Amino acid sequence: MTEHVIVTDEDATRIIRLRRPEKKNALTQDMYLTMSEAIDSAQNNPAIRCMIITGGSGVFTSGNDVDDLLRASQGLGSRPLNAVKFLYSLVHNKKPIIAAVDGVAVGIGATMVFHCDYVLASTTATFSTPFIHLGLVPEGASSLLVPMAMGHQRAFSMLVMGRAISAEDAKIAGFVNAVVAPGHTEVEARKVALDICALPVEAVTLSRRLLKQPPDELVHRIEQESHMFGERMESPEAIAAFKSFLARKKKK
Repeated sequence: MTEHVIVTDEDATRIIRLRRPEKKNALTQDMYLTMSEAIDSAQNNPAIRCMIITGGSGVFTSGNDVDDLLRASQGLGSRPLNAVKFLYSLVHNKKPIIAAVDGVAVGIGATMVFHCDYVLASTTATFSTPFIHLGLVPEGASSLLVPMAMGHQRAFSMLVMGRAISAEDAKIAGFVNAVVAPGHTEVEARKVALDICALPVEAVTLSRRLLKQPPDELVHRIEQESHMFGERMESPEAIAAFKSFLARKKKK
């Protein structure tokens, strides 16, 4: 458990709040584990009918904590285990998840949105996957889900070129449901959760299953990506990119 993720159950909704504002909610291995456990433990809890993932006002998450990522990945030859566990929790989840994105969603912060069922974004939200700038590859089955959601050309721009997408463009692309005022994403997410929780439970579960990609396909893609990600972490290209990134951080 970690104080950087707050999990609360309110009525029939589990709310997973990222709370590390001093680091723009950068994700550590402990945070991944807490989020994973929050999702997994909801699966057989009939009192929980919906979940919300939020970063609070101003930021969703800046993605992996790079220092933590480098420490956790030493000698693994793949993605750090808790990050992979979190991705598997998203894949095997059977309950609707709402993403409330206010501010930046970077890397896996953007990737996890494509596993969610309903996405609210503030006008200041941006989605970016700058894996390429660190000499890495896409993660979390994003190489499968992103092209399916918005087509090859937009996916290429986002995943390969590393270009950010605004909230309005994300809505046009089809992976954001609604754009709201800054500071209102969680409030609006609660309203959506109430609507979902009022629907027949079994019908929602079955209908959602029909809409989603089979978990086996997603797991297979995550394994492919993780293998390549691990290889890239040890590549001269990625090592140089990480050193450059950390050097820029020290100068700030």
